[in-house]
Amino acid sequence: MPNQTSTYPVVTKAVIPVGGLGTRFLPATRTVPKPLLPVLNVPVIEYAVREAAEAGITDVAIVMSPGMESVADYFGNQGVLERELKSRGRDGLLEAQLEIASLANVTTVYQHDPRGPGHAILQARDFCAGEPFVVIFPDDVIIHDTSATEQLMQVYREHGGTVIASTESSMETIHTKGVIGGSNVADGVVAVDQLVEKPAREDAPSNLTIVARYIIDNAALDYLAEEHAGADGEIWLTDAIAYLIGKSPVHALQIVGFHADTGNPEGMLRAALYVAMQDPEMAAIVKQTLSD
Repeated sequence: MPNQTSTYPVVTKAVIPVGGLGTRFLPATRTVPKPLLPVLNVPVIEYAVREAAEAGITDVAIVMSPGMESVADYFGNQGVLERELKSRGRDGLLEAQLEIASLANVTTVYQHDPRGPGHAILQARDFCAGEPFVVIFPDDVIIHDTSATEQLMQVYREHGGTVIASTESSMETIHTKGVIGGSNVADGVVAVDQLVEKPAREDAPSNLTIVARYIIDNAALDYLAEEHAGADGEIWLTDAIAYLIGKSPVHALQIVGFHADTGNPEGMLRAALYVAMQDPEMAAIVKQTLSD
């Protein structure tokens, strides 16, 4: 488990919102929830829960729409499969399945009335029980030897409060993102003094944008509970974090690693190709296919 030495509360809980119809992946998502779509043979949701577990998270709440129960079921024991693997002597495969079921204590939380990402997080308020917590939006797959969440944890152990994953973005796309303003306090670390969700290009405080990973001071849930509508009439986590600025520390970290938005087929393809190229046999297949 990662070193948790710090004067700040240890973070052991993560909230992972997975709602949405996955319309960009139709017809595949007619019957399969989008979080179970795989990057090669590993579902997107496993990347998120595994990332949390490797950063020391023990309890995960998956916030979902009704009818998506198979997403949480993925992290339970699969008795028929496990017995069959055992009877066939497939010990390696069996061990891998049991390991998935032991990654974390996974809880299901429902969002019956989707009103934005902040509203999804609010549904897990009881689960968070007054503690700081991690948020992972699983469409964004981030791969590095030190996971994105663990990178945030390292900043949190030094500064406490709220820590946001960030990256530099093109000004041409800035109006589609949450944008960060602030001052550098260390290599890649910004003390945040401004957050704006989907600003006009001329109103953007910088080209530093939010990337789908957070450690959140629990006080943000108090703001979300007031259900302030922001950009596009939705309730945004960004607005809740902006509310915290000046009340508790808020920092942004430019994360390192491969990043793909698997919420669309193009991003899913990028992720699959990246993962394939890390395996010599698969890399050879990719190269051969592209040369044919």
